[in-house]
Amino acid sequence: MKYELLILLAIAVFLVLRLRSVLGTREGFEKPPEANRPEAPARDFQVIEGGPDTDITDHVPEDSPMVETISSIKRVDPEFRLSDFLSGARAAYEMILMGFEKGEIDDIRPYLSEEVAETFDEVVASRTEQGLTIHADFAGIREMKLQDVQLDADTQVADLTVQFTAELFSEVRNADGEVIEGDAKQVKRQKDIWTFSKDMRSSDPNWRLVATDQ
Repeated sequence: MKYELLILLAIAVFLVLRLRSVLGTREGFEKPPEANRPEAPARDFQVIEGGPDTDITDHVPEDSPMVETISSIKRVDPEFRLSDFLSGARAAYEMILMGFEKGEIDDIRPYLSEEVAETFDEVVASRTEQGLTIHADFAGIREMKLQDVQLDADTQVADLTVQFTAELFSEVRNADGEVIEGDAKQVKRQKDIWTFSKDMRSSDPNWRLVATDQ
């Protein structure tokens, strides 16, 4: 019996040693087999720093003096994106223009400077006194482009001027309902030059219309 135990013990030791030679041993928190595989050679990507800001050059020629001014605006407000501004200006143009045409100034007042709001109020009041009514429908913006950019170094107020070429259906009727100008069935092309302003240090995200021209 004693010899049989010794033989069994010898066999068990042999099997343990055999398994260790095949499987190896692990110590501590060893990484899984996949993590121990040699890493693939890194691709030779070269990062080019100081390249052109495509958010600017997609809308403004690289040799334009506006590029440096827009870059200065971005330094004051790192969240500023010219693409976002132009998208907002497109939407604001339609909203403000149609609000003005329909005489609904209170709806667009938050997006107007005091001077522009006063001018719009005067025009709408004059129409009312004359008994004039405008019927207008917006057809779309045919073209828009950034025309000028200014940044006041002291106040950090930015002024961006955009030229719009829009198409709309519009007619003016007198108090008797007669059409005295325009044609609601004929598209009319209109060009406007609007300047939007904002304090780039302000938390208020809204730009305001501060000047209009044609």
